[in-house]
Amino acid sequence: MPEPERAQLPKPISRDRAAEAALAAEMAAARACTLCAAHLPLGPRPVLRGRAGARLLIVGQAPGTRVHASGTPWDDPSGDRLRAWLGLDRAAFYDEARIAILPMGMCYPGRLPRGGDAPPRPECAPLWHPRLRPLLARLRLTLLVGSYAQAFYLGTGRGRTLAATVQGFARYAPDFFPLPHPSWRTRAWAARHAWFEAEVIPALRRAVAKALAEA
Repeated sequence: MPEPERAQLPKPISRDRAAEAALAAEMAAARACTLCAAHLPLGPRPVLRGRAGARLLIVGQAPGTRVHASGTPWDDPSGDRLRAWLGLDRAAFYDEARIAILPMGMCYPGRLPRGGDAPPRPECAPLWHPRLRPLLARLRLTLLVGSYAQAFYLGTGRGRTLAATVQGFARYAPDFFPLPHPSWRTRAWAARHAWFEAEVIPALRRAVAKALAEA
């Protein structure tokens, strides 16, 4: 008699594929989030990106109107300035396999009465960062861009001022690298703190290059 056919067992899912699927599911949930909808003048449009194998994470503040419109993080003059600090072109910066981007507030928060963008919504990071960041299991370095990211991740370990935190960047290595937000106002700030261009930027580029280097 012919032997009975053996049941075809499903192929095991590789660890990398499982990690990618888990992150994709959480990112889809984050992009569908409407928690702060009542407070968002342009409505919810969460902006974030990254793949499970990313080596560098950039934690910024919140999208501006231009980023809200395009859906691409750091797609504005602040992003141009940040890329110049990092020594990366747009192609390298937007390579999701290597760089993940997760702001403190994923949606445009609106304007302050006296001008300037409002702070990131306080509900966002406590909800989504603990769910998303652990799924970026291959991270080597996290850039904390601005005081909100530094307060969230460094807590009482940060300096008394943003300048003190940024100047003391070496204390947070190798996991974190604090930076000011690269808005147009930073040009005046950098002019008052000559050590930023002389000391921090070269160290930042070395740290980023090391994080992105192939293992």
